[in-house]
Amino acid sequence: MVAAFGGLIFGYDLGISGGVTSMDPFMKKFFPDVYAKEMNMKPSDNQYCRFDSQVLTLFTSSLYLAALVASLCASSITRIFGRRLTMLSDGILFLVGAGFNAFAQKVWMLIVGRMLLGFGIGCANQSVPIYVSEVAPYK
Repeated sequence: MVAAFGGLIFGYDLGISGGVTSMDPFMKKFFPDVYAKEMNMKPSDNQYCRFDSQVLTLFTSSLYLAALVASLCASSITRIFGRRLTMLSDGILFLVGAGFNAFAQKVWMLIVGRMLLGFGIGCANQSVPIYVSEVAPYK
């Protein structure tokens, strides 16, 4: 049952990051330039690129880039250390990344936290389905 929750962390993080980037206190603290630009927009302005910031884009995409890199080497890691140990280390990476993001004071802490989350998610997306299929009853 615990292993089955490994697939939820990607969707959970996706929902959280989308919601957080629309929160005013978050934007004021970490991306004040983007927030000021958004507050000065008129309804008639083009809404396509409201969040036009390289750093905000890095914050958002760092998780996906790290997950991609981790998923490329996850099969080798899983083969060497086994699925259970890999899933435990993925959970620890995810927990450390979540801690970094929860206690972040600077943007670099957010990005490092997102990368740790991405490494945890990338490996878990490879090891969890295999583990669940192996331990599931044949019926």
